[in-house]
Order: sequence, then structure tokens, then C-alpha cells
Amino acid sequence: MKTLMVFDFDHTVVDDNSDTWVVRCLPGQTLPDSVKNSYRKGHWTEFMGRVMNHIGDQEVSPDRVRSVMETIPITAGMTDLLTFISQNKSAIDCIVISDSNTMFIDWILRAAGLRAAVDQVFTNPAKFNELGYMEVQCYHSHECDRCPVNLCKREYERIFYVGDGGNDLCPTSCLRGHDVVMPRRGYTLEKLLAKLQGQAEDTSPRARVLAWSSGADILQELKAAIQS
Repeated sequence: MKTLMVFDFDHTVVDDNSDTWVVRCLPGQTLPDSVKNSYRKGHWTEFMGRVMNHIGDQEVSPDRVRSVMETIPITAGMTDLLTFISQNKSAIDCIVISDSNTMFIDWILRAAGLRAAVDQVFTNPAKFNELGYMEVQCYHSHECDRCPVNLCKREYERIFYVGDGGNDLCPTSCLRGHDVVMPRRGYTLEKLLAKLQGQAEDTSPRARVLAWSSGADILQELKAAIQS
């Protein structure tokens, strides 16, 4: 059977937040307080719609947005890891589940030469309208009270999950004993999993928990998994 690799994107594949990186395309590389203060907890994608509207209002071209997004750094070791995955597609399926958007992720992966590693991306749809403004839509609605309103990441029964943040916790609850969850060392997901591991057995993650610092750590585990 194939191994399924599931990646978060921000602070996992890339070593920053793509949604905040885009602000660098503005002349002053900052947002006005009226936009900054409009964020409501759990409604990040709606907030990003206002961010992209402001960027459009400043007459920043789609080409300028793309060129800035293509400069976001890839996390150490991820290029080797995703290259290995692209070279072993007969044994490994790979998807990305992210609260970023389709255009940012596609631009960044293509610029890094890594798009071939990823079979499918599940994220918020984005496009430029006829005025040159990027429009971002919510991926889906759901009933999960642990995730933002637009995206619940618990969509797979069997996963090998690599992530970093709070909304990466939900899918770990449906992993089984032979699955692996890999939280980035020092980030929110690792801390949340550690708390669960110290609680009752029925709330502890059933999957093996292996923290990672670079893509090399994940690559070592992946190679062992597909060779076993």
C-alpha cells in the first residue's frame, strides 16, 4: 500500500505565513489600522479578502503580488523531502491542506520547482477578477468547533500528517496507531499534543508523535516507512 503524506503549508512547507508575506507587495509593506483591526477570531479568510481588496486599491498588479509571493523561504530540508516524494510517486501520495489559498500555494510550489510532488491541494479558492483584485473564497463550511469556519482539516481516515499550528490538531484525533503525526518542534501543535499525551488515555493521540525541526527529519521517517 502507498504512504499518504499530508502537509500543512505555512510554517511547514514554507518557513513563514504566506497570508502575511503578501503585505510585502505594498509600497509601505504594512496595512492600515482600519484593515488590521478588522480581523475577527476564526474568520481569517474574510480578513484576507479585505487585505487583498486593500492591495488592489493601492493598484498593486497581479504580477507584483506573484513576484513577492515567490520570494517566501522554503523550510530547511523541505526541498529535498518534496523532491524525494516527486521521485517516488509510485509509493507515495502527497497532498497539502492549508488555510492559505490556491494561487499563493501554486505560485510558491512552482517557483521552487516542487509542484510535481503534490497530487492535490485543499485550500481556499482564489482568483483575480476583471479589476485585477484577488478574490479569496472560503473552502467549505463544517460543524467542527475546533477549526476556523472555512476549513476543517479532518478529512482523511488514514494520514501521515505534518504540521505546526493549532488547526492542525483536529486531524490528529482520527489517526490510528500505525499512523504518524509530525508536529514542528517548538510550535503550537507540538505543545497541544504534549498536553493531550499527559491526559486520559481516551484523549491522547493514538498515532506516533514525532517532532521535526527540518525536512530532513521527515525524510528519514518517510524513507523508513516506505521501506518497511
